[in-house]
Order: sequence, then C-alpha cells, then structure tokens
Amino acid sequence: MTSIGGVEMVDWKLAVTTASRLARPGPEITREEAREVVAELRGHAVAAEEHVRAFTGMTTAAGHDTPVLVVDRPGWIEANVAGFRSLLKPLMTKMRARRGNGPGGMIAGAVGGKVTGVELGVLLSFLSSRVLGQYETFAPATRELPGAPDGGGRLLLVAPNIVHVERELGVDPHDFRLWVCLHEETHRTQFTAVPWLRDHLEAEIQAFLAETDVDAGTLLERLSDAVQAFTGGRRGESAEPSATGTATDTATATAPEAEPGARSGAHAPEQDIDGRSLVDLVQTPAQREILARVTAVMSLLEGHADYVMDGVGPQIVPSVVEIREKFQRRRAAGANRLDQILRRLLGLDAKLRQYRDGERFVRAVVEEVGMEGFNRVWTSPNTLPTPAEITHPAEWIARVHRGPEA
Repeated sequence: MTSIGGVEMVDWKLAVTTASRLARPGPEITREEAREVVAELRGHAVAAEEHVRAFTGMTTAAGHDTPVLVVDRPGWIEANVAGFRSLLKPLMTKMRARRGNGPGGMIAGAVGGKVTGVELGVLLSFLSSRVLGQYETFAPATRELPGAPDGGGRLLLVAPNIVHVERELGVDPHDFRLWVCLHEETHRTQFTAVPWLRDHLEAEIQAFLAETDVDAGTLLERLSDAVQAFTGGRRGESAEPSATGTATDTATATAPEAEPGARSGAHAPEQDIDGRSLVDLVQTPAQREILARVTAVMSLLEGHADYVMDGVGPQIVPSVVEIREKFQRRRAAGANRLDQILRRLLGLDAKLRQYRDGERFVRAVVEEVGMEGFNRVWTSPNTLPTPAEITHPAEWIARVHRGPEA
C-alpha cells in the first residue's frame, strides 16, 4: 500500500505478528497425524467438487479456477490480513489524506498505525481458532499463499480447527472432514462458476467504503471497544472456543444474541453497545442500503452452501445425521458472555440469520421451480434476491420467473 511519508494507517505486519503470537495452539497431534489430516482434506476437497457440480449443475468457467489450500491458524491470519489490506486500500488512502502530510499528522499516523495493527491482531487471534473453512474472494496471490491468476480467490481449510471440532463433537473424523469440504467447496463453485459475482461484490464493498465519512480516531475507538471486551474478559472468565462454523468471508457459527449492554471483565467497554455492531456504528443511510443488498447476497451464498451440504451429505457421508444434529446443537448452545459481546460488536451474530434465511430461500425456490429454475439466480446482478425477497422467496419467483422479462 502506498503511504504518505512511509506511514500507514494500519501496521499490517504488526497485525500478523500480534495475531500469530496470541493465537491459541491447535489440538495436540503428531506430525504423522497432521500429514494424514492435510492429505485427507485435500482429497475430500477434490471429491466434494465433483459432488457439488453434479448436485447443483454449476461448472467452473474457463480460466476461473482457484486453488484449495490447507492452512494452520497463522496461515489463516496471514491470508486474511493480505485480503483486508487489499480491500481496504481505498478507505485507508482516504483516511490518510484527511489526516494530512504535516509532521503532526505523520507522527499520529505512525502511532495510530502501530496501535491499530495491535488491535486488529488481537481480533484476528480471536477469530483464528473459530474458522473451519473460508473462501477468500479478494485474495491477492503471494508466494506462500497462491491465488487465482486474476489476483483473487482461494479456498482455505483450517486443519487444526477442523480437528478440534470433530474431537469436541465426538463424530467420525473422516465423515466430518468431507462434510465441511462440501460446504466450503460450494462457496468455491459459486465464485468460479459465476465470474461476475466477485466483481459485483467488490463494487458493492467499494461503494460502501466510498461512503464512509469517519476519521481514523473514531474507527480506532470502535476497534478498541471490541478488543477491550476481549482482553478484559480474558482476565475474568474463560475465552475458550465455544462455537465454530463455516462461511465465505470470516466464518464462525453464531450464538444467541447478547443482552444489550452486557459486560464482561474488568476492562469491558463502558458504552452500551445496544445491539449494534462496529459496522452499524459508522454507517450512513446510503451505507445501510448497500449493506442490506450485500447481506442478501451473503445470505444466498451461505444458505445455498447449507442446502447443498444437506442435499449431498446423505449420499456420501454415512454419519451425516449425527454430525448435523451435534453441530446444530453446538451452535444453539451458544457462547459465554465474552464471546457474545465480541460477536455482537463485530456483527458476527448476524451469520446465523444468514444461514437460516438463505437456506429457507433456496429450499423454497427449488421446491417451486427446481434446481435449474433456481440457478437463474446466477444470471446477472439483476437476478440476485433483494433484501425483501431473501425472506419472501415467492416475490423473487414472481419477478424472475413470471415477470415481463421472464
């Protein structure tokens, strides 16, 4: 990222170092067992691709294939920092310009960049033990973490977290690993079979960032609130992982919502978060409209992945009923109060609603017009469900299948 006077608004290298240092160690496993897990996940990813294609009727467009990488927690951290750095570049440039080129601005930028790097690192360390898999849509390729030839796209499978959850649930590890790969491979298929989808989402996100009118101090304050909830809580109560899941962006299953204003630990934030996430606290009306559209698309993607996973699973995963039941029970059991505060601040508690609303949408549409009829959703941005349609599938069917242009 180009910086003014060599100063960046976020010290990205420090974010990686901090997160990697604070990340919890993975489950105990021998070197031989680790090699076997990695090899099996790679094999399952290949098998899952064929099953997903057969079930959905979607195929990878020429020249749009993306790699599958099995990573550990530090590898996931490094990949996500690279993605954030690329995606947030326009916003960082805008905020840096507002701060100015004078000595005071440069000094403040240097200090702020270090602080923000540490804050971001703490949050990523929290998330790094909760992600099973993630399709990185905006992933710049590096030597260590290859991506798609056009500069974006790769599937990450976080091996230690998958092992941790399969042990915690007490399920067949081979079945569980394939089950996870089915969900994540569906996300990979969505973006490789629908090339315009990545550009559409990036345009929406950049439009959201362009509307941002907040100074670096305010953004840093919000980030600090979340970190204080995390670090304060760790002194007073356990912060062990209590819910893990899969998603396209930053994946984590969700717990019941925290009570408004809930506190945890001696250094929890003093302000009443009142159910609002960090994103909510800096939104303009235009941003809320953009975010509603993006949320509808993300609900579609998550719900589609869950629908495909449930549709394919019984055919190839012998213990899928047990896995699904235990995993859903784990989601519903919720997290401790510390987790709930941080999830609310980061907006992660909306993830469960995305799974729920999206899966209901996909199921209702497929039941009415079949898989081929559902796949019209991938025709263009105009055929994506609107925020209203994602919860009212009949309205989408009426517009896309029975409207004047159908």
